[in-house]
Amino acid sequence: MSKKFELRLESHDLDTLHLKVCRVLREAILRGHFEPGERLVQEELASSLGVSRMPIREALRKLETEGLVVIEPHRGAIVKSLSLVDIEEIYGLRAQFEKMAVELSVEHMQPGDIEDLERLVELMEEATDPGVFVERNIEFHRLMISRCSWKRLVAFIETLWNGFPQQTPHMLSGQTEKSNKEHRNILQAIKQRDAGKAGKLVYDHISRTGNNLVASLKETME
Repeated sequence: MSKKFELRLESHDLDTLHLKVCRVLREAILRGHFEPGERLVQEELASSLGVSRMPIREALRKLETEGLVVIEPHRGAIVKSLSLVDIEEIYGLRAQFEKMAVELSVEHMQPGDIEDLERLVELMEEATDPGVFVERNIEFHRLMISRCSWKRLVAFIETLWNGFPQQTPHMLSGQTEKSNKEHRNILQAIKQRDAGKAGKLVYDHISRTGNNLVASLKETME
């Protein structure tokens, strides 16, 4: 394992342990602390973080679904190559595809869907734990496209979600506050049944996040 940085879990992070381990490893991978092709040894990670192998194993499985590692027989978890161009491509495609899916979904949303979206916005605004915010954010984005009848489009979006995680609050300063304002504006457009405005706001929201993430990672790599 690379010796250029130190993996750390704060004491208050010990609840939902595998999610916290996943967050630490994800950020280390995205910031280039682990090289593409590098093997992540469970025993070494467990020792560095002061946890058992179980949360490490669960975290690595989650990272595999996100496309950041591949688990190979007899070798374990291997860091996959993911460049800034990959991130730009994924966020660019997400912005376009989710815009389309939201536009197609809005007119078919039921009152209960909108109530659930409002509840998720409120939960994100109240969240003090980035992990809680992330989980509600995923639910919010999933619900926004849940009434889209173009199943191939939804499948493309889900593939992009697996290709790169929607988990940036801990990596971008002020991300939670900006996202909360944007989510509130998107919700208002959906309430007004303005599919075009809702789609544009979703496009701008995802594009801004992607651009900010790329800029942040570039600074780290310089």
